[in-house]
Amino acid sequence: MASVPSNTYSRPLDGQVRLMTKVARMYHERGIRQADIAEALNISQAKVSRLLKRAASVGIVRTIVTVAPGVYAETEERLEQHFGLAEAVVVDVDPDADRDDTLAALGAGAAAYLEATLSGADRIGVSSWSQTLLAVVDRMRPFAARGATEVVQLLGGSGAPEVQGHSHHLLGDLARILGAEAVHVQAPGIVASAEIRDSLLADPAMQEISRRWRELTMTIMGIGNIEPSDVLASSGNAFAAGERAELLADGAVGDICHRTYRLDGSPVQESFDERVIAIPVDDLRRIPRRLGIAGGPHKVDAIRGALAGGWVNALVTDLRTAQTLLGD
Repeated sequence: MASVPSNTYSRPLDGQVRLMTKVARMYHERGIRQADIAEALNISQAKVSRLLKRAASVGIVRTIVTVAPGVYAETEERLEQHFGLAEAVVVDVDPDADRDDTLAALGAGAAAYLEATLSGADRIGVSSWSQTLLAVVDRMRPFAARGATEVVQLLGGSGAPEVQGHSHHLLGDLARILGAEAVHVQAPGIVASAEIRDSLLADPAMQEISRRWRELTMTIMGIGNIEPSDVLASSGNAFAAGERAELLADGAVGDICHRTYRLDGSPVQESFDERVIAIPVDDLRRIPRRLGIAGGPHKVDAIRGALAGGWVNALVTDLRTAQTLLGD
């Protein structure tokens, strides 16, 4: 708060204006408690409170918000307004940062956001094979009080033995940090046929997973390209090269939990979508808070499509990507 010099007023100063100014200076500039102001000026504490409110309403006191370095509040607000987001978080990344540096910055920013916003009652869905999410979890600290009730995989988490630990590490560590129950999907993300997928989904264990998917209050998801990350490619849960070519030919630009979509956000419905074991699109879009975490020039189209299609309604990204999305 800052008091405004009295010469900003054209009308003659009267006793009330002088008293308002005096009370405002004592309270905001000298830090004197309202009770002590009342005693010093021989007026009631209720009157001190009224004078402070009046000082704000007539402009004697104005509120000034100083933005801390590395906080891009204006850019975040523009993203929220332009894309209809519930919340946007923009992190600082060096202009010369490589992918690893960008991942580290996104991970730190998303970790801080989650630590500040998780209520303890959330049921959280997590994508299984995201390097970005692993960077988030690696930068989170254990919560003093429970941060969520359960953490559920959104996509089949079984994969090649040499990288299986990635999926288990991500889910298990996040659940431990939050003091939540970890719920694994004991199936691959992609199977050989629709018949195998249907058979697995009919299993009682997968029926229980499907029920939990419908009860989620939040998701934390990486936003992927059609070309898989190294971890996803080596897990055995990526689309084959020929399938990726078909997806690209049909306009696919992004992937969330193996559900692919175009730049306008519309889902790409191909036959191999029927081989995916992951949360259904309708169930995903019904979840109240859908946080996507992604950044870097190679992710711009994927992020834009995810925003256009309502796949996510909250976003953590880096400053350069945010500026590109806004056309700056």
